[in-house]
Amino acid sequence: MYKQFIKPLFDFLAALMGLLLISPVFVVVTLALAIANSGKPFFFQRRPGKGERIFTIVKFKTMNDKKDAQGRLLPDAQRLTAVGRLVRKTSLDEIPQLINVLKGDMSFVGPRPLLPEYLPLYNETQRKRHEVKPGITGWAQVNGRNAISWEQKFDYDVWYVKNQSWAVDLKILLLTAKKVVVSEGISQKGQATAEAFKGNK
Repeated sequence: MYKQFIKPLFDFLAALMGLLLISPVFVVVTLALAIANSGKPFFFQRRPGKGERIFTIVKFKTMNDKKDAQGRLLPDAQRLTAVGRLVRKTSLDEIPQLINVLKGDMSFVGPRPLLPEYLPLYNETQRKRHEVKPGITGWAQVNGRNAISWEQKFDYDVWYVKNQSWAVDLKILLLTAKKVVVSEGISQKGQATAEAFKGNK
């Protein structure tokens, strides 16, 4: 009952209300990032969702597109703008994903949607993370976010798939609010964000 009807309804209504309430913040951040990123405030990328169905995720663009002499993008740490760093630290970069929740591609709570190129790298247990909709926040995010290993993240994702309930979702949402306030686990040590997943060792 909760997974099939209550959660999707909550996601839709909460995303709609959230967008209406934070629209002033949305506009301000959009304008600030448009200035910092040469008129490109949004970041669009294809991600696998439930059942590994590919959808387009939308986030605020926190890094510019500066390249080196060979035409390759500079490292993340060098492309992260000052306003982008603030937006990421406060987790405001996640706000546009409310649009994905409204469309039904995502939920408020679930495993984070990763890159399509990671799909062939998962083992059978890790692949179970795609049995539910991806989320803006999740069990892995409140247990370390980018500061933990990929293996730990996937273990937390699979645990969530097996234990999903209204009580677990409420706990994750409350812990997420706490994490945002104290800005924990935003990046891995020595990284601007998180290193790429390269498969199981």
